Amino acid sequence: MPLPNCEQLPPEIRVIKQLLESLLFEKLVEPSPSSLTDEFLWMMGNREYRVKGSIGAFGRYRLMMNSLKINGRSIDVSSEWLTIIDDLPTTASIKKALTEEFLQTAQLSRWNVQHLPKRLSRRSSSYSELENQLDEGHPYHPSFKARTGFSEADHRAFGPEAGNVFNLYWLAVRHSYFKQTLPVEQTHFWLNELGHGQWSRLSGALNAHDATWDDYALLPIHPWQWQQLKDGWLAKYLATKDIIFLGIGSDKYVATQSVRTLLNKESPLHPNIKLPMNMVNTSSHRNLAAHSVCLAPMVSQWLENTLHRDGELGGISILNEYAGARFSDDSLDVTSSTELGQLAVIFRESVELHLKEGEAAIPFNAIMMVEHDGLPFVTGWVECYGLDAWLAQLIEVTVTPIWHLLVKHGIGIEPHGQNMVLVHRDGWPERIIVRDFHESVEYNAAFIRDADAVPNFAEIEPSLSDAPLDDYYAMSSIELLRELVMDTLFIYNLADVSHLISTFYPLPEHEFWRRVSHKLDEYEKEHPELAERLSLLGYRAPEILTESLMTRKLKASSAECHHYIPNPLSI
Repeated sequence: MPLPNCEQLPPEIRVIKQLLESLLFEKLVEPSPSSLTDEFLWMMGNREYRVKGSIGAFGRYRLMMNSLKINGRSIDVSSEWLTIIDDLPTTASIKKALTEEFLQTAQLSRWNVQHLPKRLSRRSSSYSELENQLDEGHPYHPSFKARTGFSEADHRAFGPEAGNVFNLYWLAVRHSYFKQTLPVEQTHFWLNELGHGQWSRLSGALNAHDATWDDYALLPIHPWQWQQLKDGWLAKYLATKDIIFLGIGSDKYVATQSVRTLLNKESPLHPNIKLPMNMVNTSSHRNLAAHSVCLAPMVSQWLENTLHRDGELGGISILNEYAGARFSDDSLDVTSSTELGQLAVIFRESVELHLKEGEAAIPFNAIMMVEHDGLPFVTGWVECYGLDAWLAQLIEVTVTPIWHLLVKHGIGIEPHGQNMVLVHRDGWPERIIVRDFHESVEYNAAFIRDADAVPNFAEIEPSLSDAPLDDYYAMSSIELLRELVMDTLFIYNLADVSHLISTFYPLPEHEFWRRVSHKLDEYEKEHPELAERLSLLGYRAPEILTESLMTRKLKASSAECHHYIPNPLSI
């Protein structure tokens, strides 16, 4: 089951619910001044929309879809939802693309309802099981399960929800078309990752083409991606044997919530494998940014060193992205070519590798979910420890280390619900693990604490030597760092937790955020030496900027879009 206020909603209605909420939140439509506090009225596509709901933390709208009226008439959203899309303030071509995404989202969501086991509760599931079972998708974006290009058969075979296992395909790529960053020499690396038997089989397959590892490097490819590429741009490289298909590997993998990151089903301590996929899900293309792949180990080491040097960061650890490799062609631009990001791999440590005896882990977005028994996922933990104590500990372990990393060190990370893991002991929050940094770590030259520690990214990717600010890791302003952290930790993450808490427990959202604000006050009092840096962040402003995810889609903009929202942390 999804978030509060979405229980039992047919997929089409949930799509439209999140669409209308995003339009209102991002001010793409303007509610009439005559709107009531619990009812919103606006014009869109020459039609009058009216719906009951509320406005939560940071101006997030929460709509009651059974109250929706268009031109004064109650409508059956399930049968009329496509006409609502036609009213959107955008072009015909974008409406067509969105319609396809929304139809796919609804179709795959309905497949889940019809084919997945009806679990009363997922509370006893392991971390890896939850990565399959958390099928709700993005709580804000209406394209929460678009997966463009996926058929139902693909969804069943390669989506996380069904939990089906599959094998990776393997390629040999000529060194002149390859770039990699490995912790050890190539042969030693692959022997350690694959074992002697699998490495020998792949080596034998290469030898059968009268080739050796002196001239080639090994690269896995997702079986779905292989089908997308083998008869397209990849064909010419296969024809010249610059790339050689070696066959199917023996390890079994299963997809996580992100679809493109895979867990080793038989060996949980083995690394997660992140592979590009030519699909769009929510607002992002799921290939890998080519420039980031071989930089991933460098970024991870930078973060790891920062954490180890600061005793106050003991409550946060990272999943090290310790190896990266990708297809490379000097005739293609690493900063703009789409092909270069379609054939790549990043190796990332597993969550299980970081757990101590007695600890367990959950994807953080599980906290905001409701189970089929009608109660929150966290209900047992709240009952055991009491809401006040449990929530105080959750805020402490979640907010404080990420805030400290930003304020003291000037490093912004992207801790949204799927990028953050809560480590707990019998439900009591202990610490967090964060992941997925190769594209989403940011700093500002004037705010970074240790400028000498910032990696020389151009050493590995020379094209970044004169890269413009705001395109990669270096930001033009401190404000952009604040926005990254507050967007992903507060506005599109903890705001959904506060919504759940206020729905099921006697704690209104404003009180939840008063407690977060109090925690930030405590941090400021404990760190008087950081007062100036805190003031530079401007996080107490009455209104703050946030990324406009839906606006960017409606405008088909390659650049980020932003809008102002009310700030519950304001003083």
